[in-house]
Amino acid sequence: MTSQSQPPLIGVLALQGDVREHVAALTAGGARAATVRRPAELAAVDGLVLPGGESTTIEKLVRAFDLYEPLRARIAEGLPVYGSCAGMILLADRIRGATADQTTLGGIDMTVRRNAFGRQVDSFEEDLLAPALGAGPEDAPLRAVFIRAPWVEEVGDGVEVLARAGAGANASAGKIVAVRHGRLLATSFHPEIGGETRVHRLFVEMVRDAAVPRTLATS
Repeated sequence: MTSQSQPPLIGVLALQGDVREHVAALTAGGARAATVRRPAELAAVDGLVLPGGESTTIEKLVRAFDLYEPLRARIAEGLPVYGSCAGMILLADRIRGATADQTTLGGIDMTVRRNAFGRQVDSFEEDLLAPALGAGPEDAPLRAVFIRAPWVEEVGDGVEVLARAGAGANASAGKIVAVRHGRLLATSFHPEIGGETRVHRLFVEMVRDAAVPRTLATS
């Protein structure tokens, strides 16, 4: 486990998605960052980022790399995890619009809808008001990039809503796009694209505050 004098070591699941951008954002947030592709690498980190990509593809790759059960076990024992876009889907307990055989890692008591904001051509950027993410009324707004993004339709009692989509007239107005459930953090959007680091800084602090034993085998 990382000593108090060292920055936390946070892994980025490196099977698909914008891994390099997450590594850069974590480093800017004061962490040491490493890529994770194997159970031994997962066992070595103090926290983990599940990046965007295609949630069904990432799930299949996680299984192919023998990471599915180790990931579920580490989440259950309290590993801090941040999921963006597809990562949010992987952390959800329930999915709407899932494929017939799709499962998740779970951990956050919420229901998400896949591709809720539309297809790739419907991708967009939006400035969010999100005080819990360091973007309050007196701060610069949080620049959020939505790419085939999910949104959250329902949350359990223990889930904190951190941000909602803007209050325009479209169907997405007011939809939940960022949540926290204990040591788990998830956003519909990609803060790492365009140099936004406030979400990652919050996650680094969450990892610092956690003391997670690494008890799983590293083989």
